[in-house]
Amino acid sequence: MFDCKEILSLIISRQSDRKYSDKEIEKEKLGRIIEAGRMAPSACNAQPWKFIVVTEPELIAKVAEAASAKLIGMNSFVGQAQSIIVVVREKPNLSSKVGATIKNKDYSLIDIGIATENICIQAKAEGIGSCIIGWFDESEIRRLLSIPKSKRVELLITLGYSLSDQREKRRKPAEEVVSYNKY
Repeated sequence: MFDCKEILSLIISRQSDRKYSDKEIEKEKLGRIIEAGRMAPSACNAQPWKFIVVTEPELIAKVAEAASAKLIGMNSFVGQAQSIIVVVREKPNLSSKVGATIKNKDYSLIDIGIATENICIQAKAEGIGSCIIGWFDESEIRRLLSIPKSKRVELLITLGYSLSDQREKRRKPAEEVVSYNKY
């Protein structure tokens, strides 16, 4: 049985790390991190994702360049990552697509969010830092990784042994975001 307090502690301690060492991530750890994303639940088991794992240093540098916004100082740390997982949205299966149309919800984006967090939680459990990136030059990422134009690159996840200090989580008080039985 899993220790529920340890799992909550793991979730609370997971943070967006933006400073990494140059220590390579072991293949076994990287494999488990990817497996955590692959095994994520999805609407109607659509699994609307493809994970491209970038590990070649030269390619990491190019992806980092496509993710940086020098004028506003965003994402300058991405090149420190030892691996970058590129999350590509795939077409959902028919039942998920029908449900999304009827309910006016894009379940594939929800599913990708769940898979991405699974990846980040497993990374933390492996002693690996992570950061989810949504700001990048999508067309350049597509070009670099030979991703078809018909696909959406939704997120990048940087991975590496963190050199960031553990920060205290600042969240809204529970009474502002949680209610029981009514709004």
